[in-house]
Amino acid sequence: MAEITWIKLKTDMFDSTKIRLIEKLPEGDTILVIWIKLLTAAGKANSNGYIMLTENIPMNVEEMSVVFDRPLNTVRLALEAFKRYGMVDVEDGELVRIANWEKHQNIDGMEKIREQNRLRKQKERERKKALAAPKNDIVEPCHVTVTTNHATEVEEDIEVDKELKRSTAAITKASPPVNIITFFQENIRFNLSPFETETIIHWENEYPYELIIEAMKRTAMANVTTLRYTEGILIDWQKKRLTTLAEIQRDDEAFNQKKGGKRYETNTRGVQTNSGNRGSEHDDFSL
Repeated sequence: MAEITWIKLKTDMFDSTKIRLIEKLPEGDTILVIWIKLLTAAGKANSNGYIMLTENIPMNVEEMSVVFDRPLNTVRLALEAFKRYGMVDVEDGELVRIANWEKHQNIDGMEKIREQNRLRKQKERERKKALAAPKNDIVEPCHVTVTTNHATEVEEDIEVDKELKRSTAAITKASPPVNIITFFQENIRFNLSPFETETIIHWENEYPYELIIEAMKRTAMANVTTLRYTEGILIDWQKKRLTTLAEIQRDDEAFNQKKGGKRYETNTRGVQTNSGNRGSEHDDFSL
């Protein structure tokens, strides 16, 4: 099962009529705890809202009682209440699925992360396979008379061998791109809210990958941890129609020549500022 560590809960969930009705049931508080446990189990399974014991085995009510550490009769009462109020769907008698699962998880975003992880693992397997592949035998020169056709075949074999070596070298040097969420967590701030995670995922549809990483690097260099700081840098580049690192470097150089200082520095308070004279043009994205 995919490693998804968060779900979305609305702050006004206890204002819901369904939740208020559940609270009035016998053991209503326990039933609400079971609801939260169902949501987290569905998020952990990351199987489109289904409650799964393993990747291929759905969790039945008896197993829920054990996993959730709640009495079996209470779990059954909870599921009946959830079905009545349209909070879960039960298929084939025991296959439980959270209704309207997209309200609790960014399905498109999670699918994108799942695909990124799959491609990364695939590239890593290819790299290891290339490194472990036996080297082709080297064609040794020999003092024999050969026909033109045989010589051509030997030359072709040598070219194939060279091409294989070039391909192996390329695979070895190529490293899979860093997941932008992981990069942000490892270099700026680990704890991200669901909204912040969605925002970062949205960036991939708005900005080039290398610009997102560069903006995060500049945020980390400035010792700033706000997401809007990074987004401010990206928006600034977008307004200037800068789409490559080379264009950004030229823009930095032009700015430095104009202002007489370096564009990105870190002051004693750990906030990125612009050196030189500050006029109407500046790049202070701090909040």
